[in-house]
Amino acid sequence: MIVLTVMSGVLAGCGGPDAPHAGPVARPTASGKPATAVPSPSRAPESGPPVLAPGPGGLTPVFERRAAGAPGRDRTGHGDKVVALTFDADMTADQGRRAAGGEHFDNPGLIASLRRLEVPSTVFMTGRWAQEYPDQARSIGNDPLFEIANHSFSHHAFSAPCYGLPTVAEEDMRGEVERAFAAIRATGAHQVVPYFRFPGGCYDDAALRALAPTGVTAVQWDVVSGDAFATDADAVAAQVLEGVEPGSLVVMHCTRSAAPVTEEALRRIVPELRGRGYRFVKVSELMRG
Repeated sequence: MIVLTVMSGVLAGCGGPDAPHAGPVARPTASGKPATAVPSPSRAPESGPPVLAPGPGGLTPVFERRAAGAPGRDRTGHGDKVVALTFDADMTADQGRRAAGGEHFDNPGLIASLRRLEVPSTVFMTGRWAQEYPDQARSIGNDPLFEIANHSFSHHAFSAPCYGLPTVAEEDMRGEVERAFAAIRATGAHQVVPYFRFPGGCYDDAALRALAPTGVTAVQWDVVSGDAFATDADAVAAQVLEGVEPGSLVVMHCTRSAAPVTEEALRRIVPELRGRGYRFVKVSELMRG
């Protein structure tokens, strides 16, 4: 699992069609700032045990957790093998026209599959997505199987360059988070958790400082599904299955136009991981581990 409390971390891309999640990952340097991008592995780097931050607003980044060596316990501290699937509901503030023209930023079939397969999941939702699909947001946010986390209001970048995304001004960053929470809650969704994912996975120290007053915990991933703009469901499934370890956090999407094969890949991923003894959990449960 890769988590970062809002004041530092490790990121990967969630941008346009030229920047699927399987693209470069910015590794952290000793200062906590992203280093030069390197080819993305499916797993977090094999480094020493991390120092755990105390929670939202902490000054120490939390990276992949390691097992403490206790027999029968995985690296999250859980007594069983757990994995969290997360789904980004991406939509920029200026994509309403495209949605009106028939482009699907939603994916009700994917949500239905998660329900049918009984997979607890966390959806990182933009405020614009919630406004465009309020009935779906309310349904997701009131189903005990799911929880909704924050993916900003506009899906604009919090640092630049970031895969061609427009950039949020530093003075507007806090408002992006608060406005997204307001839009999500306005739909009637109740299971809204204080976690945040940076659009495009892009940030800098100024962004981290700007978000600290919101009290959110920024959550990233250690397994890149590669589903964004993918056309081969088997390849997506294979990448996830190769990368998952106990305690992993997988990033996927629930946008039909940008991730059309995610649902198909999920139908292979879920039974295979269960056959390996994995239990699916929401991010909130993974974080409690």
